[in-house]
Amino acid sequence: MSVRERLRQLYEQADQENRQTILRLVLPAPGGTLLDVGCGDGSWTLEVASRTEASHVIGLDGSSPLISAASKRGIDARLSELAEEWPLPEHSVDIVHSNQVIEHLSDTDHFFREIRRVLKPGGYAIISTNNLASWHNLFFLLLGWQPPAAHVSDEVIVGNPINFDQGVTCGDGSYPLHRRLFTHRALAELAGHHGLALDAARGAGYYPLPARAARLAAQLDPTHAAYLAHRYVAGGSASAAR
Repeated sequence: MSVRERLRQLYEQADQENRQTILRLVLPAPGGTLLDVGCGDGSWTLEVASRTEASHVIGLDGSSPLISAASKRGIDARLSELAEEWPLPEHSVDIVHSNQVIEHLSDTDHFFREIRRVLKPGGYAIISTNNLASWHNLFFLLLGWQPPAAHVSDEVIVGNPINFDQGVTCGDGSYPLHRRLFTHRALAELAGHHGLALDAARGAGYYPLPARAARLAAQLDPTHAAYLAHRYVAGGSASAAR
């Protein structure tokens, strides 16, 4: 197995671990409304919805084919440019979920403002994204290479010879580029600026460790894990990450 193939395998393991971490952050809201921001085809949305016990599941996405696929799964899927006002009234949802979306947005202030606007009092949001401060990103920087998740071009992936996406062309818009990357502290502070208090924080994935070792390392040192998974509540004071 080549280095690139091994990195892709580790990426897939970390992604799955991150999804399980998200599910562990979910609090049930029987009969409530779940909003999934960036719902894709809706398959993951339904897994989150099952854990929340929500009776109404709304999905937002900017892709017509993905919205169509999500609708076929029974989701109230709505085509929406996330940089614009979301097609929901104020204080209308109990839970907001968004996995691997905020890093693709330029206007992250709008993202958090909209979450705060649509959340009901007593509701919560779960946000997950790449961790800029992960050890594998720091390692690549020490080598003088670009961290894989930090894209510098709208046309091609460059800067890291062992990145499995190195050389991928993306000028046609088919590759989801990253615009903003967060550390744990930056994500929590930006959310707090927009009236969302950190309620729980987890890390997931820990390159290049295999799955079981990575899970333990992420628990011991979430600040440098591959992914961040945060739960926020509207208003109040941020609690210590736990």
